[in-house]
Amino acid sequence: MPKEYRATGINLKGMPLGENDRLLTILTKEHGLIRAVAAGARKHRSAMAGRSGLFVVNDLQVSVGRNMDRIKNAEVLQSFVGLGKTLAKLTAAQYLSELALMQALSAQPQEELFLVLVEHLNRIQEAENQNVLAHLNHGIYHLLAIAGFAPQVHSCCISQSPVIANRHQPKWKAGFSIVGGGVINLEITDLANDGNPNGDRSELSLSDAMYNRISHYLDASELLAMQELAQTDLADNILETHTTDWLAVERLLRAYAQYHFDRPIQSSALIDNCFFNI
Repeated sequence: MPKEYRATGINLKGMPLGENDRLLTILTKEHGLIRAVAAGARKHRSAMAGRSGLFVVNDLQVSVGRNMDRIKNAEVLQSFVGLGKTLAKLTAAQYLSELALMQALSAQPQEELFLVLVEHLNRIQEAENQNVLAHLNHGIYHLLAIAGFAPQVHSCCISQSPVIANRHQPKWKAGFSIVGGGVINLEITDLANDGNPNGDRSELSLSDAMYNRISHYLDASELLAMQELAQTDLADNILETHTTDWLAVERLLRAYAQYHFDRPIQSSALIDNCFFNI
């Protein structure tokens, strides 16, 4: 095993170590998740102080230690200073980094995860305040996609029929099943009911099964926002979706992610405070 290695990584967690050092959790492209000591990072005027900050991307030279790796040299490649300018942007960045940490692996390349996280942190940093929540949801969806369980949003997860939002029908709804992995076409259920005026329970069994699996309901605006998340970029008209709709989407994605990762997303606790009045 080499005594030293190089890596490009972004700092996702940091904690004090001893009197002057900091222990960093870093997502790297080449080696996945690593933990390394930034010696002297807490000293006044230390060159490592800025390089060991959260969301800083460094070109790293790391020496392998018996118990802990140590950062021998770090050159800043990118610093997301704009993320700290508002609580909303900082919370969104912490949320995405927490999701990345939940799925990151050690001792193997994680280039796709690294690049997607950095891309969405960039979008959050550059976003207008009213669009931060939309970009957060976009990032959540794409991190879930990398993990292998992005929700199915364009077709019913049970019948595989297309689910098309109808804004002209005020009470239109689609279902969503966390266990089933995506949206449920309620119009198929309605057709089953309409075609069974005599109430034959055997014919209604599929309908009952669908309703029993629904964990959330989405109106037309919420579904359209959800469906747009699968795209590479968010269209301008989708960015204009009302904050209350984006909050509903975030709560759904949060519940979905927590179910699949089997742990709570601690950073989500501030979401309502950050965005409710925007």
